[in-house]
Formats: sequence, structure tokens, C-alpha cells
Amino acid sequence: MSDVPDAELRRVLADAREAGFLGPDAPERHIDHAGVFIAAVEAQVGPAGPRSFLDLGSGAGVPGLVLALQWSETEAVLVDASQRRCTFAASAAARLGIADRVAVRCDRAEVLGHEADLREHFSVVVARSFGAPAVTAELASPFLEVGGLLLVSEPPATEIERWPAAKLRVLGLGTGEESRHHGYGVATMHKESPLADRYPRRVGIPTKRPLW
Repeated sequence: MSDVPDAELRRVLADAREAGFLGPDAPERHIDHAGVFIAAVEAQVGPAGPRSFLDLGSGAGVPGLVLALQWSETEAVLVDASQRRCTFAASAAARLGIADRVAVRCDRAEVLGHEADLREHFSVVVARSFGAPAVTAELASPFLEVGGLLLVSEPPATEIERWPAAKLRVLGLGTGEESRHHGYGVATMHKESPLADRYPRRVGIPTKRPLW
């Protein structure tokens, strides 16, 4: 990232914090956290980044805006269900000079996951603090092309099995593998097969009746 967009990015994140769209951490912390997604993706596809990515539950645009600035040729879509957050994210993309390749789609993921222009379209899907593993996997897989990568932020080490292989296969996903960069964790899964048309289920059902 060049100095100008990097400085503006910090202002954008500070404004998002003031609006209540981000936690109290300094902008640098959010940028550092986005770095775990950058490192994990580039380890798989190289420094130019993916052809496209979708940020699930992007909120004010984290980590999506950081990733879009990092990969200057990548198409990005930021998804969130809050109109206020979507309006902010679209304005932020314009402020950062990347609105020509960063779109914001404002609706529930259960709805957007069945849209023809989004379904199984993206090389990478990222999710930071979106929801429980089962909910995140069910709502992310519909956007991911076969062969693509799903990356989900991980909490500190836990004994709980967060990504059971048999359940992930139902959603076309391979086994989750965790990596850590600068103290932040991310689980990475490959999309191994097309997703059945019945997924994602109706609005609210993935949360009310998670697959695991």
C-alpha cells in the first residue's frame, strides 16, 4: 500500500470506530489483523493476490478494504446486512480510490448466496468475527468457486473441534487448517466440490439450526 491510501485507510478506520462500527482498538490493530488474511492467501496464490474475493460480514470494510488495497488488480465484494455499515463501506471505498473494483452488497448472506452473479464466483472468501464456525461455513461456501479458499479468523488455541471434516464435506469444503501470523490465527479451507442447491438455508435457519 502506498503512503497516501495507507494514511487515508487509517482515517477511514478511525471514522468507523467513531461511528461505532469497529471496536476500540487503534486502526493499526485492525490493519495488523487483516495481515493474517493477506499472509495466508499469498502463501497459496502468490503476492499478486487472488482474481477475486468476498468479505463476508464486512461491516465497515474490515478486512476487505485492507485486502483490496494490498491487491491492486483484484475484484472485491463486501457483504453486510446493515444498511448503515454498507453505506459507510461504499463511501470508504470511494475515499480510498478503489470504488471501481470494490462493490458493496447489502443483504443477508442467506439471500445473496443464491444470487447467480455471486454464487460460486469468488477465488477467496474471508470472514472476520462473522459467526460460529457452522454458520460461517454454510454462508461462505455458496460464494466460493470450486478450488477456491475460505479463510476465517480464529480465536486463541482451544480444545474444541471447530471444523469437523465430515460436516465440512457436506458444504463442499475440505479440512480446516490453522495458521498464525503476528499473534492472529486463521483457518483455511479449500472448496473441493460444488455446493448443493439447498444451501444456504432460509434466513435465520443456519443460526437457529447449525449443522454442528
